Amino acid sequence: MSQLMKSTTFDIFAGRGFSLEELQEKIDASEKVKQNPFADFDDVEILLWYIHEQKHADAKNDRSARTRKEYENELRLFIGHLLDHGTEIGVDIETIEEGSLFKSLAPRHLRRYQEWLINESPHVQKGKAYSPATVARKTTILKSFFRYLYKVGYIQADIADGLRIASVRKDDRPDRDLGPQDVVAILRGFQNIDHPVMFSIILVLTATGIRNEEFCRLKVGDVKGDRIHGGHYLEVTGKGNKKRQIPLKPKVVDSIRHFRQARGLPALSEADPTAPLFTTSRGTAFSPSYVISYMAKELKKVENELEGIDVKLTPHVFRHAFAITSRLNRVDLFVIMRSLGHEKMETTMIYLEKIFARQENAVNQWSKSALDEFL
Repeated sequence: MSQLMKSTTFDIFAGRGFSLEELQEKIDASEKVKQNPFADFDDVEILLWYIHEQKHADAKNDRSARTRKEYENELRLFIGHLLDHGTEIGVDIETIEEGSLFKSLAPRHLRRYQEWLINESPHVQKGKAYSPATVARKTTILKSFFRYLYKVGYIQADIADGLRIASVRKDDRPDRDLGPQDVVAILRGFQNIDHPVMFSIILVLTATGIRNEEFCRLKVGDVKGDRIHGGHYLEVTGKGNKKRQIPLKPKVVDSIRHFRQARGLPALSEADPTAPLFTTSRGTAFSPSYVISYMAKELKKVENELEGIDVKLTPHVFRHAFAITSRLNRVDLFVIMRSLGHEKMETTMIYLEKIFARQENAVNQWSKSALDEFL
């Protein structure tokens, strides 16, 4: 079965060049003769169009480069698995329709793939297991892609129905709860060893609640003076190119200055506004993956101060710490949601669900009880 699929014209790994303009011209030509816009597309072209299509007049509002890369990697992995492990998965295709792998798939193939991925894939055979969140993410990408193919008429059946629901229960989510006292212990650890770089990274992430990607994109010019309230604020560009303004406490601004001084960078008032605000030791902007690896390496230097903290410390954990600290200070949920750049309250609630569970437990509202003598 794998050899049959490999013999088709589908070759997503060929590194074949394309441009959105050329694909748009093919769509326009099909529309002109009143055909389905994707009548002349092959699997590679429909995949690339799905990932890179410009839906908004302002391209900045489309999927981010990181999201496009994530979708492409996941779909490439899916295709590679079908080609290399088709027999094991149970991809019982006898005839390739129109030279298209996608048009030849049925709901059972997606269901079998999902089951194989979770229970028998090479990743699992190495003694590892995909977390529920990872399975949910992979399922969402596949479902979105095949629903799109059905919607635009590239395939004739909604085969995404073959994918089982992969939801993430509250108890399945990794523990990312970090309280203010934990953050203080970590900051003191880096302060004690005179490490202004890590001190500033952690303080900025915690005191602003920004995402790792947002942190890495910050420019010097994003630190702005607040002529209305005094002090400074960060102008952050988040998902969907949406901007939000985040006030900076004076000591946070001081930590940024100390970071730049430690890295040998120009002072804020003298630096090029378009230069990265935070840089690696080589003077280049951080990437999200580098921040994660750098943080993991440097945290080993303050292991003694981390005793009792059993949360895996990543940039995202300090974003959670911002939400948790805000809630402990009785900040309104809507304000926290807006400050984090969330679109939905449900997302913010995920950050705070364990805090709420403890805060709203009935025992906290006992005013008088026969147990008062012992409580």
